Amino acid sequence: MDEKYLEALEFDKIRARAADGIVCPEARGMLLGQPAWETPDEVRAALEQTDAMTTLLIKNGSPRFSSVENVRGIVQRAEKGGVLSMAELLTVADTLRNFRELVKWYGLTEHDVLPVDDLFYAMTPQPTLEKTIKDSILSENEMADTASDTLYDIRRKIHAAENSIRDKLDAITKSQSASRYLQDAVVSLRNGRFVVPVKAEHRGEVGGVIHDVSSSGSTLFVEPTAVVEANAKILQLRNLEQAEIERILAAFSAQTAALEPMFTFGYRAMLELDVLLAKARLALDQKAMKPQVNDDHAFSLVRARHPLIDPAVVVPVDIALGGACDTMVITGPNTGGKTVTLKTAGLLCAMAQHGYLIPAHESSSVCVFGEILVDIGDEQSIEQSLSTFSGHIKNITGILKLAGPQTLVLMDELGAGTDPAEGAALAVSVIEALRGLGAKIMATTHYSELKIFALDTPGVQNASCEFNVETLRPTYRLSVGVPGKSNAFLISQKLGLAPEIIENARAHLSNEDQQFDNILNQLEDLKVELKAQQDEVERLKHTASHALEQAEEKRAALIRQGEEELAAAREKAHGMVQDVQNTAYGLMDELRKLEKDKQLSASQRAARAREIAKKETEKLFGKTDVVHAPQRTFKPLDSVKLGQEVLIAELDKPGIVTALPDRDGMVEVRAGIIKTKVPLNGLCAPHKQQPAPQKKYQPRRAPASASSGDKVTRTPSMEINLIGMTVEEALHEADKFIDNGVMNGQTTLYLIHGKGTGALRKGIHEHLRRHKNVRSFRLGVYGEGEAGVTVVELK
Repeated sequence: MDEKYLEALEFDKIRARAADGIVCPEARGMLLGQPAWETPDEVRAALEQTDAMTTLLIKNGSPRFSSVENVRGIVQRAEKGGVLSMAELLTVADTLRNFRELVKWYGLTEHDVLPVDDLFYAMTPQPTLEKTIKDSILSENEMADTASDTLYDIRRKIHAAENSIRDKLDAITKSQSASRYLQDAVVSLRNGRFVVPVKAEHRGEVGGVIHDVSSSGSTLFVEPTAVVEANAKILQLRNLEQAEIERILAAFSAQTAALEPMFTFGYRAMLELDVLLAKARLALDQKAMKPQVNDDHAFSLVRARHPLIDPAVVVPVDIALGGACDTMVITGPNTGGKTVTLKTAGLLCAMAQHGYLIPAHESSSVCVFGEILVDIGDEQSIEQSLSTFSGHIKNITGILKLAGPQTLVLMDELGAGTDPAEGAALAVSVIEALRGLGAKIMATTHYSELKIFALDTPGVQNASCEFNVETLRPTYRLSVGVPGKSNAFLISQKLGLAPEIIENARAHLSNEDQQFDNILNQLEDLKVELKAQQDEVERLKHTASHALEQAEEKRAALIRQGEEELAAAREKAHGMVQDVQNTAYGLMDELRKLEKDKQLSASQRAARAREIAKKETEKLFGKTDVVHAPQRTFKPLDSVKLGQEVLIAELDKPGIVTALPDRDGMVEVRAGIIKTKVPLNGLCAPHKQQPAPQKKYQPRRAPASASSGDKVTRTPSMEINLIGMTVEEALHEADKFIDNGVMNGQTTLYLIHGKGTGALRKGIHEHLRRHKNVRSFRLGVYGEGEAGVTVVELK
């Protein structure tokens, strides 16, 4: 893209803001010189990298990152055999530290595969080399004593020699005999040798070598003969020290050279990450999002904000171009936001093509333009003797040379600066020429001719920037499909222009202009009404959506609660069934023991049986939270007959009289397979013969048996569900169920086995044919479960 047009869009300011977040100078140059990507796939990849880095910044915060420069040149010199300085080696160590910190920062949180993974994987930290350099080199000019054992030993000897010389010279300066020859009682260094200041007139009194003379010539700096040899030894040690330092630097340089080309790859990746981090920081500041990238030349910016306008005052705008409409003509009053709209569209498209996230809603989409051609602003030039109109025409001439199917053309105040009629005709002609070249066009104008042109021409649409005539301030909202008014008369009236002047101006309008103005007024009213209706629809949609979400959440909560309660109830019911079965088998054992106990009379056994049954019943009821009905009242029988059906009131169990009352009034009754004795006043007529004192719940009646016309009452205690069991499991459960039914005096049971393949039903039927307590059995009829149920009659 031509930089001149990008500067007209102020893209250079976006780059400069992003560059403020750059750490390394080389990365800054990369960002400022980065060209636009040229294909949709390249733009998608660039945007995905910036978006991934933005996500990492949000999750991990900013990485610890220091500035380094020209490191590639340093490493390449080492590779060629050069010995690096201490400053250069410290730069290498700082770069390796950046590698380590960036890789560490990348792994702070877990994440899926990211489009920036390759950049992080390209950096190979060298913690050992990094630490060794940092520990050995204290500054750009100082090597640590611990850099090597040899260096440590040499410096130790130097320090010892220096201390010896100082002691000798201190003795000389403090002696009474020499003090009169010395200028001061101090020891100093000249040319790396320890000297004392001797008065010039006493030069012959102090033997030694003169190394320096003061500026006045009155003081000579003399190395006494007593320390000449020691000073020479120190110089030798200094040479050894420098040689050892050179050896250490050469070793570090060789290790650095061995990192090539891996180091260069990592350094390049580090600079690219620096650029991406700068873009990501800018995206966070602008609350920018990643747009979709279209393959065709159409874009849609939803709630787009100009990134250089204060976020507190900027008004989001929706801008779409391409597809059915390739040209947008934007009209409206001055300072109404037309130019801002043009710049927002062009700037956001340019940002996306350079890999920047854009300040717009995430549903926005952009496309790839080969060029964004711009004619915005006052092109007047005194130096070139150009008027405003001439400057615009010169720009448009250049635009026409570059325009094509892959270009976006943005023109502000097209045709302005000359005769309105000629300017309008020229503006229409320029738009037609650009459309013929296949360009996408956005242009602002005040000319009514262009508004009519947009209304009459397929592929060209009107748009208007709203303006509040009450406050004389723009709203910066864009209304697509409706041309705008300049509102010159209303603005003039608000600003105090005399009403008679305004009315006279209206009279000078042609009939066509007045009719067009009236039509625009009607469109404005319709637009306001439509906007109000749209706002109301959006509000209702939001309310309905919110209510639906609440209803769905409540429904899901109720379903979860119901499932939990049902599961708990099933578990509790299963436990109760087990308790009942266990209790029943226990009762049968107790009753058998009582039958065999000959020491107890019949009445005592009956009383004991009732006591055991009552105790176990109360124990079972105590384990449930069921509210049981109060004990039912009954009318005792005055007399009984042999074979008479009676009801044992205390147990609520049917029985048959097998012996008349004895002298104690005890009646022998058979209840199922058990015979017991019950007091006559403990017997009553069965339920079907006893009139009910009050209306009671009547259980659902099962249909008549196929073999008899009698109707029986079917209750849950008469059913067992065997579906899903194997044949062996089902037969075991059926046996226990039948035994329980015999004990309870039941005569009819229902075995639910389902239809299925019939194997379970066949196994149950074969077993029932041999069962000693089964009188007969049959398949259920309609209402009983049909072939899925077997009805069993007990003996």
